[in-house]
Amino acid sequence: MQNIPKALFLNAQGAKFDVKWNQYNTGREHGSGSGHRWMVWGLAAGVGGVALGVGGNLRKELQAEVETILEATGKRLEGLPEYSIEEVGKHDCVENRVWVTYKGGVYDITNFIPLHPGADKLLMAAGGSVEPFWRMYAVHLNNKVIYGMLEEYRIGNLKQQDVDNQKESLKASDDPFANAPKRHPALLINQAKPFNAETPLAIITDSFLTPGDLFFVRSHLPIPDIDPDSYELEVGGVGCNDITLSLEDLKKLPKHTIVSALQCGGNRRLEMKTRKNLKGLDWRGGAIGNAEWAGARLVDVLEAAGFSEDKSPEARHVIFEGLDTDPANSPFGASIPIEKGNDPRGDVLLAYEMNGEPLSRDHGYPVRVVVPGVIGARNVKWLGRVEVAEVESDSHWQQNDYKGFNPSINWDNVDFSKSEAIQDMPVTSSIASCKTDPETGDLLLSGYAWSGGGRKVLRVDLTPDGGETWTQAHTLVQDKARHPRHWGWTLWEGRVAGEGVEEVWSKAVDSNYNVQPESFENIWNLRGVLSNAYCRYRVNK
Repeated sequence: MQNIPKALFLNAQGAKFDVKWNQYNTGREHGSGSGHRWMVWGLAAGVGGVALGVGGNLRKELQAEVETILEATGKRLEGLPEYSIEEVGKHDCVENRVWVTYKGGVYDITNFIPLHPGADKLLMAAGGSVEPFWRMYAVHLNNKVIYGMLEEYRIGNLKQQDVDNQKESLKASDDPFANAPKRHPALLINQAKPFNAETPLAIITDSFLTPGDLFFVRSHLPIPDIDPDSYELEVGGVGCNDITLSLEDLKKLPKHTIVSALQCGGNRRLEMKTRKNLKGLDWRGGAIGNAEWAGARLVDVLEAAGFSEDKSPEARHVIFEGLDTDPANSPFGASIPIEKGNDPRGDVLLAYEMNGEPLSRDHGYPVRVVVPGVIGARNVKWLGRVEVAEVESDSHWQQNDYKGFNPSINWDNVDFSKSEAIQDMPVTSSIASCKTDPETGDLLLSGYAWSGGGRKVLRVDLTPDGGETWTQAHTLVQDKARHPRHWGWTLWEGRVAGEGVEEVWSKAVDSNYNVQPESFENIWNLRGVLSNAYCRYRVNK
């Protein structure tokens, strides 16, 4: 049987682990990381995965123990040293060793700091409880993998009086997600806090413009509630005069309208995950939508700030910061190249309308960036600042996420600094519906296709026999915009012979004649982004 590396242990959110309970070793020093420890002996990788080195009966026993970890983590353990919150508070930096508490447990996580991709945020909990931070970064809550990792670093118990005091403090504190807007019940929820949900594939092709209430929602932090009358947008940076614009100021600039799809960088991740386990939300294929966006062009806003690319050749990037913030008051941020942001034909908008209506809170009210053709993560919502810069954003989501890697890179050898941030998205397609023609027995297919970078979808190819024979979709519904400013998606319909067919594949071809790769195995990456291989739809009999 084999151990799973700690970094994979941390990052394989959503994976199922088989865990074995080892007896606490009281002779272990704090510096070695842990005493009362959970060891991982097997991993069932996502959908259809198989446990490594674990037999049936043993696997059931271990899985039963996994179910207890949520209750066991943070419980008082007899025989361990007792610490007060004052003693824990002295260990608030790496030099003094980093201790944290969770419920009744005390943990020395110093050796874990270098393994955590959000180490700067983790250090904010040093000398105190991790519970308020886990409310903010709610993916940690009730996560067996993360709880198991924490318990590996257990060194003692928190004194009961301090446990009781912390309970009262947490009870009195506000839930940062409590003020969330109401959502349509038809959305498929992948994560409740922060809220992440997708459009069901069964209805995604029913409208060329996706209704706002059914448009996928991707959130990283709690959603702000912004008063439009007091809203202010800061604009500045290289070659710019520092200016502040109200919502009304933005509306006085020329109004520009585009049709553009937005797609999460992890859309269709679940299909990739079925080949090999990876980290990320299980987006099925509905983390994409198409809308008509209206607002001020970024190029006009930069001009209002006095920016001239000719006079400021050192300008290389445009940084966007949202008004959604983490516990350190750091905003969600991203950036795009100046060549995209300051090009009138790049059609980058500071949008305040979606499908002819003001933006909803989930979609960035009152103002968001729409960067057509580019990964959704750069389309910053609740926009608070625009900055022209010589370097790209230093945000976590620009530097340590939303990047692609080759299939041999894993969480033990990954170096995010060696990979470029994703901008334009590759060509993709999905089969959303498959019905049988009662007269002919043919399969009637429908779905969507899209390519980033302003590339138009030329055709969608279909095969019912594993690539032996191909046909193409007979109907394409798309915006009239031309390449290289075709930002919207394409809805398509097609027909293939149905007799004996178990699986239908689709692949889209764009106006640069880019085509989807055949397999996920060869484009697999540890974050499950850029998941654009052939869509392989299993036909229900």
